[in-house]
Amino acid sequence: MNYRMIADILGRVLLIMAGLLLLPLTAAIVYGESVMPFAVTILLTALCGGALLLFRPRTRDIYAREGFVCVGLSWVMMSLLGSLPFVISGDIPRFVDAFFETVSGFSTTGASILNDVEALSRSGLFWRSFTHWIGGMGVLVFLMAVLPMSGERSMHIMRAEVPGPTVGKLVPRVRQTALILYLIYTGFTVAETIMLMLGGMSFYEALLHAFATAGTGGFSTRNASIAAFDSAYIEGVIGFFLVLFGMNFNLFYLILIGRVRDALRSEELHRYFEIILISIALIMLGTVQRYGVLGSLRNGFFVTMTTLSTAGFCTEDYMLWPAFLQTLIVLLMFIGGCAGSTGGGLKLSRVMLFVRTAAVDVEHVVNPRRVNRVMMDGKPVKPETTGAVYSYVALVVLILLGCTALVSFDGFDFSTNFTAALSCISNIGPGLGRIGPSGNFSIFSDFSKIVMAITMLFGRLEIYAMLILFIPSTWRRTR
Repeated sequence: MNYRMIADILGRVLLIMAGLLLLPLTAAIVYGESVMPFAVTILLTALCGGALLLFRPRTRDIYAREGFVCVGLSWVMMSLLGSLPFVISGDIPRFVDAFFETVSGFSTTGASILNDVEALSRSGLFWRSFTHWIGGMGVLVFLMAVLPMSGERSMHIMRAEVPGPTVGKLVPRVRQTALILYLIYTGFTVAETIMLMLGGMSFYEALLHAFATAGTGGFSTRNASIAAFDSAYIEGVIGFFLVLFGMNFNLFYLILIGRVRDALRSEELHRYFEIILISIALIMLGTVQRYGVLGSLRNGFFVTMTTLSTAGFCTEDYMLWPAFLQTLIVLLMFIGGCAGSTGGGLKLSRVMLFVRTAAVDVEHVVNPRRVNRVMMDGKPVKPETTGAVYSYVALVVLILLGCTALVSFDGFDFSTNFTAALSCISNIGPGLGRIGPSGNFSIFSDFSKIVMAITMLFGRLEIYAMLILFIPSTWRRTR
């Protein structure tokens, strides 16, 4: 284990975070609020980062184990330090609550313990939504985009932080790949901000909702979420960008360099739009008598996209809808966005591989001599990839059941407990029962909030970067 290299990377991450905290500090100055919460946090974060940089590494090689450890520890430290502005300002005075809200922000879950969002300071709301934007693409990907990191093995960091069953480079250099991803991400955020302003939002609210959309997190500046604006245009803009942020960012790069046909050949993309259309149709079928044709179409599109992308914005209380639509919502929460997107969930490509591998296994039982291969985009999938998909799904189920069991000690109904755990592992936010669109997570005990916060990090980092921190052999010095 290259401890000095890990310390070096953690130090860089904390210094970058200290720099990013200057934005909400600027918001505090602009709106005449106290800068103390952010000034103190910036100073403490910078001091911690500077101290870690004193451990100069003898070699800058990063292996898989170091990559996962760097990512896991970075997100834990960011969440702990990122909680401080809420506590110091008094916006969220209890540290457990502030930690839960911060983890929910960085992990782009959007689950909240706040009963009155609008009571927060404007700089506090800015930081709350900005954590979505930071966490959406990942702070270590940002680190690789802005700072030179020597060694081809830095790809291990990107694999540990970018979601999906496989991660590849868009161009030969990892740093250029990270930079391209962040330029696309930033470009979409700016475009959405402008379009929301055209719909009547102030620059402040448009920017914060663009942050939340980009990270597919779902934090809003209003207690009623997007429903507070009662605007089909705003819902349409946010829904459109949720479609984009739920797609694989590699496809946008292919489109930018003129390889549109290659991008459109993606089977995952085809299934993604098929799921969107089928879900909209089913929601329209189940709600047309309540809202009419246009109203059911409007709600069908927005609810489908906010659920499938795992953003978790709310416009309607789907707890009042038929049971089969609530089941559909739970299924969409499981599936999530495409690999390489900012969405949560299992990821659509992983679900496709899981189903196809299961089908091949069943076919092999029926016809043992017949050789069948799992195919994706017209190419055979490596056995180690399909094996990894099986392992990942198994771990998700185990963590989901474990989290459900632990939060059940609070005594709520199964629907509330199960969808709370599912919401955290899928990074979506609202669930069913008492944590539906009209409820929140403040009902849970401190113990359950900590369990769910850890589950959110497991979900955002796709288990392994967090799991490796709890394995004793990880910390043995082998090199």
